[in-house]
Amino acid sequence: MRETKEHRSDGDLLSDATARLHHATGGLNFHLEMFGNELAKREGYREYKAMDAIHFYLMTKHGWLPRDIRSMSFDDLRFALGEEMAGWTLPHNLRNSYPG
Repeated sequence: MRETKEHRSDGDLLSDATARLHHATGGLNFHLEMFGNELAKREGYREYKAMDAIHFYLMTKHGWLPRDIRSMSFDDLRFALGEEMAGWTLPHNLRNSYPG
């Protein structure tokens, strides 16, 4: 017999919601790292990619200390890069890279 949502426990439903939340958060974090790669290309970085490129960009643009930038959550980094990321979309060749 297959379970339906009506027959599932509150704990099972909460676990499903938690799994969806973590999957969505992972997708957002993946997008942020891929934006870091695009940022590295745009800025001509040779040494920095992904999150390192984001950290270096914020450090040079705002004069923030590396320790402060590295302590920021992914949500805070997305907020700090909101204007830079406006209109940016994941390149076509990466759209199937993160399971969704």
